[in-house]
Amino acid sequence: MKQVPDATAARAFTEDGTTDRESVDSLLSELDEYAVEQALRIAESGVDAEISYLTVGPDDAKDALRKALAMGGDSAIHVSDDDIECSDAFGTSLVLARAIERHGFDLVLCGMASTDGTMGVVPAMLAERLGVPAVTHLEELAVADGTVTGRREGDGATVGIQGALPAVVSVTDRSGDARYPSFKGIMAAKKKPVETLDLADLGIDPEQVGRTGARSAVDTAAKRPPRTKGEIVADEGAGGAGLASFLTAKKFI
Repeated sequence: MKQVPDATAARAFTEDGTTDRESVDSLLSELDEYAVEQALRIAESGVDAEISYLTVGPDDAKDALRKALAMGGDSAIHVSDDDIECSDAFGTSLVLARAIERHGFDLVLCGMASTDGTMGVVPAMLAERLGVPAVTHLEELAVADGTVTGRREGDGATVGIQGALPAVVSVTDRSGDARYPSFKGIMAAKKKPVETLDLADLGIDPEQVGRTGARSAVDTAAKRPPRTKGEIVADEGAGGAGLASFLTAKKFI
């Protein structure tokens, strides 16, 4: 799970090129809610499953875990350490992988990307670090007899994919609408266990993560320029010719 700035808010960058997370509200990434839903559906299908949620972030990232727990599930893990701040995908995947290995797993479910970074590479990186198959960008998902199977829609074909458990799977926003937490679920989530870990618990050197360990960095960041007023083509009998001239000048035709 990832706690992200509200996508509907006016998001911005700080002076050092990092995402400004203080000026807007944060919430559970919408794309991760689809992974929560698929985990719950697998458990409801009759598979003997224990569902644990994992996030990496500051104190308020627990809100994302509580939202997921309110939807369903059993427990959660929160990795919080000041040295993790400004980690790139490599550092984030390292922290997640160590936490997953510590807890134990059969299936790791992820959203296809976060709604802030939108890189979409962490599931594949996780699979590489954990040494298990990566079954990514699924629109349908099923688990049975030690195998995960799914369907991925490509540009020119529909692809059926399967992999042996344990595995890492990511699901898209077409995999099934996420349920809303019920009042009963919200109250129950307050009593579900949330374990807090730091880098020392995971045996990670602070130099491997954060800004120091990042393999990429933002050089500059600038606000998107405001939209300019569009050009109006008046139709006084020759509107078609005027429109054609405009499109020709812009090299659209």
